[in-house]
Amino acid sequence: MSDAIVEIRDYTFDAETFAAYKVWAEELAVPWLKANLDVIDFWIDCGIDAEVSGSNPQVSPNGQPNITWIIRWDSIEDRQERFAKTMALPEWQTIWAKHPNEHGYLHMNARFMKASA
Repeated sequence: MSDAIVEIRDYTFDAETFAAYKVWAEELAVPWLKANLDVIDFWIDCGIDAEVSGSNPQVSPNGQPNITWIIRWDSIEDRQERFAKTMALPEWQTIWAKHPNEHGYLHMNARFMKASA
């Protein structure tokens, strides 16, 4: 069995600067991240209301996530080593310096999953 995992990252980003974030992400961040990590894809909220259900539905006071991206890793050890190194690269730091609101991440959730079959 493979140790390969995917990391599903969900962000709830500040609504006031979300439009500027979208431009930054689509023009700078996402192309660079896809070129330097095994990013499966990157999704941004399209304005359709979320459907919340279940026997005990709870929505965060920060609202629903409005950004999601998935990265494939060889293992959790690979992720721990490479993610930190990638985020420290000068090229990424240059992109990050252009972020429209680096404190706009109201909530972040990272989940790690393996294929079931």
